[in-house]
Amino acid sequence: MKEYPSIEGPLGNFGEPCIAFYKHDGSNLRFEWSPKSGWSKFGTRSKLFDRTDPVFGPAIDMFLATQAEGIEKVIRDTKEYRNNERVTAFCEYVGPKSFAGLHDLEPDNPMELFLFDINLHKKGILGPREFVNNFGHLKSAHVIYEGNFNQSLIDAVRNRTLPVWEGVIAKGGSGHKLWMRKIKSNDYLAKLKEVFSNEWEKYAE
Repeated sequence: MKEYPSIEGPLGNFGEPCIAFYKHDGSNLRFEWSPKSGWSKFGTRSKLFDRTDPVFGPAIDMFLATQAEGIEKVIRDTKEYRNNERVTAFCEYVGPKSFAGLHDLEPDNPMELFLFDINLHKKGILGPREFVNNFGHLKSAHVIYEGNFNQSLIDAVRNRTLPVWEGVIAKGGSGHKLWMRKIKSNDYLAKLKEVFSNEWEKYAE
């Protein structure tokens, strides 16, 4: 099952056109579809899970109820997608009281799923423009910024003059030339240090 790649920080790709997406502060989950088996594999960033998982199990039926049909329709209706043998949808699993990928820090934390990337077997993750054009109408990470990747964007995210909390993922290019950069806000990093003290850096990844 396709694993989501690690994303580097903002030191690179300056001056290149990009689309920056709102980064929800949740858990990166993946859902795999094939023409024969439908939606049959489910995973976090590092492990597979099923409905018995106490934290992520409920995400399976939530995905099937809220995301699966819309994604399948795009696959069926798009000539370049419909014959692909495996499609992986990446979603952020998050609630209003989630923080740093933890969802049980406070009670009553109703969860949601936001689609943020689609991977086609042997073709890779869709470029940001293709993702927005074909899947942006679904419940997905919304666009915060379009333009060149530059210091002004980095400062706007860090200082939260753009409407973000955790930060953004900026993406440019397509196919084998797709690149991604993450920018996190100073306020979010400060809360990490406050909550997790000496261990905060492992939650900043």
